[in-house]
Amino acid sequence: MRAPWLPGLTVFCMAVLSCLSCVSMGLPNTAEDTAYKNTSDKGRVPPHIIFVMVDDQGYSDVGYHGSDIHTPVLDQLAAEGVKLENYYVQPICSPSRSQLMTGRYQIHTGLQHSIIRSRQPLCLPPDTPTLPERLWQAGYSTHMVGKWHLGFCRPECLPTARGFQSFLGSLTGSGDHFSFQSCDGAEACGFDLHDGERPAWELSGNYSTLELIYILRTHDRRKPLFLYVALQAAHTPLQAPAHLLQRYHSLGNRLRRHYAAMLSGVDEAVGEMVEEMRDQGYYANSVLIYSSDNGGQPLSGGCNWPLRGGKGSYWEGGVRAVGFVHSPLLERKREVSRALIHVSDWYPTLLALAGSPEAEPRRLDGYDVWGAISKGLPCPRTEILFNIDPVSRRPGEVDHRLLAVNGFGIWDTGVRAAIRVGEWKLLTGNVGDGDWVPPQILPGGPQHWQGMEKRQDQRGKSVWLFNITADPYERSDLAEARPEVVKLLLSRIAEYNQTAIPARNPPDDPMADPQLHGGVWTPWLAEKEEESEDGGEPADGHNKKVRFKSCKVCKLRALFKKVGTRLQRSALFF
Repeated sequence: MRAPWLPGLTVFCMAVLSCLSCVSMGLPNTAEDTAYKNTSDKGRVPPHIIFVMVDDQGYSDVGYHGSDIHTPVLDQLAAEGVKLENYYVQPICSPSRSQLMTGRYQIHTGLQHSIIRSRQPLCLPPDTPTLPERLWQAGYSTHMVGKWHLGFCRPECLPTARGFQSFLGSLTGSGDHFSFQSCDGAEACGFDLHDGERPAWELSGNYSTLELIYILRTHDRRKPLFLYVALQAAHTPLQAPAHLLQRYHSLGNRLRRHYAAMLSGVDEAVGEMVEEMRDQGYYANSVLIYSSDNGGQPLSGGCNWPLRGGKGSYWEGGVRAVGFVHSPLLERKREVSRALIHVSDWYPTLLALAGSPEAEPRRLDGYDVWGAISKGLPCPRTEILFNIDPVSRRPGEVDHRLLAVNGFGIWDTGVRAAIRVGEWKLLTGNVGDGDWVPPQILPGGPQHWQGMEKRQDQRGKSVWLFNITADPYERSDLAEARPEVVKLLLSRIAEYNQTAIPARNPPDDPMADPQLHGGVWTPWLAEKEEESEDGGEPADGHNKKVRFKSCKVCKLRALFKKVGTRLQRSALFF
């Protein structure tokens, strides 16, 4: 029996590729086709781009990093391609995905704070072009399978409205891998598997036997493909089929056992997809990129050792990712790249590969790093702003000592921020749990963990400085020894902050409750626009406004349910 949530995605991917290879139809006269014809006329056939993003994979949770988890396919693909060993993402889901899709830092999209919650009326800014939108304009067929987690409060926020021609997957951040039920807190649960804009009820519980051959039947097999495979594994809930669990029966820790089995499922799924690419003739002109979205969570089976910290933190264990590029088009293969690369770099890099480079590269925070990856050329990136989160400090909580003393009058070090410039990395504020979690603690539960290295340098501190090149494990804080470097990096943070837009962090909306929408997580806000008779701008000159769908009964039901849930929670303590 195959893992029901992973090979199902692989079957979908193989179906896409099969259709592309066996169906050849006349193309309609569209802008997409014109763009494709133009690239063909220049004698350049754009490569097929497959981007695999895995959820919560720890830095040490891949075979070629010495893991006890078996990943033979990933190990071979990485060995035959280019391993990215100085590659960074963001510490949690939505930020990494937003920067992949836009090539812009969180401070420039208003998504500086946390993830996008399921009931939060928030999504990618509509005026920011996305990678699939740009690739579609360049003549690509654009398709997504897996986890979106970039907001869905309005129809305009859905993947199919942001550049993907098809979408099969989940809109929220996590859910049951079998039933596809997703909960935001205890009081808001609903079904979250979507085929385009509709809930795919018929696929519940039977994901491993899907046959989606009809996908992309209208697309000519010669057209370049962008396939974004955003697997939910190995995010909680930790669920795996028996045959994969059996491989790790000797692991005493149940969480680690399930986590390992899920990553073995990822390995199998990627292997099947690559095999199908070879069989259908796509492999020779393809670029496969593999990336984790953030560090592993030790409390959920992940391991980032010997890096410090984990998911949710700005320590290396939270932001240093597993990543590699596998492609016959690489000029140098079987290499290890130490180039400084960030998840935001894929946006301009892939557009350049597609023959449609960003016209205004200065508006992006990412760089085209293909020369560094493929040829070993000097990397254009020299620094990374991980984030500046103004919401990490509540209004009125300013500690003038942190600005005047710790921040040298340059920066309020109570604000959560992190930056790397060259070999130096600076962190300020509450940057997350800074423990080192050695792998030997994994057999047994947390109450039996022995030898865990507790953080010793976070009590009362708000500034840390590390030379990451010499000290990748962040064991030697140099903030007091190198104040001149601290000042320099604080100045860079302050300069970046001058370009930041206000953080968007609206409160959860009770109207998002799936029980008000047929038990499904779905857009709950609508646009209201009064148009003139000729279909142009609104006759009264007013801009369109977002409004709630009118339903007084629904609002009352949401209120009663919320109050009832709080009463149930209170009763647990009496």
